[in-house]
Amino acid sequence: MSNAPKTVLAIHDLPGFGRAALSVIVPVLSCLGVQAVALPTAVLSTHTGGLGTPAKLANPGYGPAALAHYHRLGLHFDCIYSGYLSDPSQAKLVEQAFELWPQAFKVVDPVLGDSGRLYKGLGAEMVPAMYNLCSKADLITPNVTEAALLLGDPLPGVGSAEQAAEQTARLTRIAPQVVVTGVTGVSGGRCIGCVGAARGGQGYFVKTPLIPRMYHGTGDIFGAVLVGRILQGNVPQAAVQAAAAFVADCIRCTPEGADERLGVWLESALPKLMAP
Repeated sequence: MSNAPKTVLAIHDLPGFGRAALSVIVPVLSCLGVQAVALPTAVLSTHTGGLGTPAKLANPGYGPAALAHYHRLGLHFDCIYSGYLSDPSQAKLVEQAFELWPQAFKVVDPVLGDSGRLYKGLGAEMVPAMYNLCSKADLITPNVTEAALLLGDPLPGVGSAEQAAEQTARLTRIAPQVVVTGVTGVSGGRCIGCVGAARGGQGYFVKTPLIPRMYHGTGDIFGAVLVGRILQGNVPQAAVQAAAAFVADCIRCTPEGADERLGVWLESALPKLMAP
């Protein structure tokens, strides 16, 4: 049917407690009128950010079997969107999905690290694996640390707007569209933003007022809104602006003093996505 919703194959981990990964991506996409088909790379009792060691349910054979089943069913995916991957075999799983649905819009959030360091539990071999996956994507969304890891640059603690703009331009040699997130050092440090660019095109900067709080899962919310808005027909710069504004809304909906490990109070902000 011509009016059928767009469909996204979302390849991420699924935490039971804590607002991150598939637990926020699926409701965000649903509110944007996009059907999310969740392919968990692992099922966790909590996300991995400061809540102790989670119980983990992982079956290496599940992902390839799920892809084969979806392909036999003749499913159509408008977009394939991947996030946290624990090892190079999971990067290969995403590449397999790209090969099975070559017409899909391919989005990779190259989750590797933050604050100038590789995430705990990820080996150095994930960097070339993620680089290779990014080279097969249409759009990548690294933060400033991940941008440096992909480019082989010295790891930054904080990325300036000028540094991010230069990195973004270089990253378009890997993927045709790039959005670098978590950029600071603009407007006297009172703003945080994203730098975007398309291969062969002019870059752009999107900024929002800096809210000095740090929550797990906001990058997943940003990516889901970005994907959903692009599938609605927004140009990338407008989709980035919408995603950044919604993350700021989520933070404002979360009371000061709330446990930052548990993520933003997404439930209070979701109706904003459905507003005309």
